Amino acid sequence: MALLRALAKLRGELGIVVSAIHFNHTLRGDESEADYAFVKELASQHGLELHDARGDVGGRAREHFLSIEAAAREARYEYFWSLINSGCLDKIATAHTLDDQAETVLLRLIRGTGTRGLGGIHPELTGPALNQTSRGSIIRPLLHTRRCEIERYLVGLGQPWREDSSNRDLHHTRNRVRQSLIPLLEREFNPEIIERLAGFAEIAQDEEDYWDESVRQILVDKQLRISSLQAFPLAVRRRLVRAAAPSGLQLGFREVESILQVAAGTDDDPKSCNLSAGWAARSSGNAITFVPPQAQPQAESKPAGGQDGSIPGVLRLPVPGRVSDPSTSRCFEARRVVLADPAAGYNPEHLYAPHSLPSELAVRTWRFGDRFWPAHTKAPKKLKELFQVKKIAGELRSAWPLMVAAREDDEEIVWVQGFAAPAHLRPRAGETEAILLGEAV
Repeated sequence: MALLRALAKLRGELGIVVSAIHFNHTLRGDESEADYAFVKELASQHGLELHDARGDVGGRAREHFLSIEAAAREARYEYFWSLINSGCLDKIATAHTLDDQAETVLLRLIRGTGTRGLGGIHPELTGPALNQTSRGSIIRPLLHTRRCEIERYLVGLGQPWREDSSNRDLHHTRNRVRQSLIPLLEREFNPEIIERLAGFAEIAQDEEDYWDESVRQILVDKQLRISSLQAFPLAVRRRLVRAAAPSGLQLGFREVESILQVAAGTDDDPKSCNLSAGWAARSSGNAITFVPPQAQPQAESKPAGGQDGSIPGVLRLPVPGRVSDPSTSRCFEARRVVLADPAAGYNPEHLYAPHSLPSELAVRTWRFGDRFWPAHTKAPKKLKELFQVKKIAGELRSAWPLMVAAREDDEEIVWVQGFAAPAHLRPRAGETEAILLGEAV
């Protein structure tokens, strides 16, 4: 709202034509419709053209195994780029603030990320261009402005604004960071923590820009040659692996480490590894090749009825809810339980705090390089090592089920059959509800 009012006021001085964009995620019923009506009226008051669209974000999240937040962002940014590439707009300005930047850096640090993720929100985004004449970009002109300054500006104008009610829902991690963690850090550790985190993001962005250019000079044809890979320090090898990945394949830290192990090429190392979205990486002569899902060899048909216990592909498990493997008799569930009920019959070691899980989990089988953080351990461990400790036979491991939560930059294995829930995902003292994960009997 502040960005729109400021640009509308300065359009003559800047020599720009200003319009407004509204994307309805259709997540909040009447409240979403009231948001649209509010923006439409404001655009009319200031003589601004309004570009608007809507999308089924909930359906998109279920279909593509995304969090609601990730699905919403994908949907609206697709719309943004369509406006730019169609020639309607040259630039789109979004009102991300210094507070948003700090929250993003802190969230990614908590969840685990590399220096690219710690760069947070970038001041300008370019691409994907769909035609030769498209030169547009998405800019964030308020990225160095505090949220409190923006609110003061709106109050001074007498301009009302809308508040998304979901911003008060503490089940969302970002809301807990905004309303609880950052105030604690400001009060008890550093009153300028917002500025410090945002400054760290700026440093990380500059570091990544330098390394991106350096890696492009090394990896001219995007071919990942094993002989040349081994000549570089580990930090450079990791960046080369990420840069060589096909467009659209985002590699997490554990996947990069698995690819490097394949490239090591010793007798004890695997010759291939599974990646996200059905991709695989394998050594072929002096190169690491990425194999897309459709090129994977088809497994032999498995008998129905769960005789081999396999879970082909990935099953999507709503939280709460249940999902069945159509080719076997196996069924997995995420069941809401009342902690005050002594007769519920659940294993407390398999309970999860509702706010620690996304709205949907992926159920799949073990892949080489998978890591899990079992209770009573100081750090995540390779599942291969955990299987060895539990003496789980090698022929059983390929069908061993686990559940995965999609995070912003990576994925986290939250449940493995036969293992207790990670300590950081368990219910806290005083909570009255929990989620029980497991295979339904």
